Amino acid sequence: MGKLIYGSDGYSFDIDDRTLAHLRVVFMNKLRRAEPFFFHHPETVGSRSVWVHPSVSIVFHFYGSRNPALNRAWIENLLQDASGPHGLSVSPEPAETATVAG
Repeated sequence: MGKLIYGSDGYSFDIDDRTLAHLRVVFMNKLRRAEPFFFHHPETVGSRSVWVHPSVSIVFHFYGSRNPALNRAWIENLLQDASGPHGLSVSPEPAETATVAG
């Protein structure tokens, strides 16, 4: 189980390492293009949403020692969601049609 730590206040989200690795690719691509977006994450009770912007610090903290293989289809789905009107929510991973090195 990894952590996504957002902003100087240290808001954190517990996210499994495999999902976090895919989110890291999405965040990098969106922020490299200076495209802010909403990120929604379910919590034990309710959910939290943050506005992800290039000026806010983000830390991806992985607890596992191995980089997972990345599912290109999942990354593309997540990128499409992040670019949509409702923002990025973690969707279920689709069947692996192509993988890229982590």
